Amino acid sequence: MVAETDLKALLKNLTPVASAEDYVFTTLPKANVSSELIAVAKGVFQESEGTTLIISATEAQRSALPFEGRFRCITCEVHSSLDAVGMTAAMSRALGDAGISANVVAAFYHDHIFVPADKVDLAVQVLQKLGL
Repeated sequence: MVAETDLKALLKNLTPVASAEDYVFTTLPKANVSSELIAVAKGVFQESEGTTLIISATEAQRSALPFEGRFRCITCEVHSSLDAVGMTAAMSRALGDAGISANVVAAFYHDHIFVPADKVDLAVQVLQKLGL
């Protein structure tokens, strides 16, 4: 499957799908991150201040990890190229105009947007309108 780069095609075929599960962002000193936590994390990012984990709220509570806020992950099912220009900007602008914060993570096949859990339905509607 070839990754899409055309912005119009990307937005038309966005197909945003929301997770049923809540996620949280937490951070730990690099030395405190176990391989078990990395294995269950949705995302991991090394920063100079520590390791950020995107992890299910259930796992964070089970592991007594500190966090603020709950988010849902909206996966854009279109196979977007990492070289595509404008998709993140279009999604962020539309969500921002609707008063929804957006934390975007680009992976190899898809873009994933973490939005406040209580605004996930509105966020999906906003993203669906981008393809019209």
